[in-house]
Amino acid sequence: RRAACHWAWRDQLALFGAMPDPARVARDGNVFTGGGVTAGIDFALTIAAEIAGPDVAQAIQLAVEYAPAPPFDAGRPETAPPAVLERVQAIYGRGMDTRWAAARAAGERVLAGA
Repeated sequence: RRAACHWAWRDQLALFGAMPDPARVARDGNVFTGGGVTAGIDFALTIAAEIAGPDVAQAIQLAVEYAPAPPFDAGRPETAPPAVLERVQAIYGRGMDTRWAAARAAGERVLAGA
């Protein structure tokens, strides 16, 4: 299945048998996934529309005044300035070996049906 998640961890999705999707919200059949912290709102509105219809989802969007207008275009690796991307990658790189090991172990359990 296709799946979305935060860009820094996207490569780990394959460990769980998923095909990484860079979308903020990815739907594959009856499975919905979201990528990144702010994509959680997009994800929630997508689910609300699926369950209760677009009018309800739009009412929720208005109620929480979700009208994103970020002050910078640096929210994705492909749009962030190179120096900013390098800085964040360095921060995320700390302890990455431990995270990959944990993801591998979890992926093995998931794929084994545990």
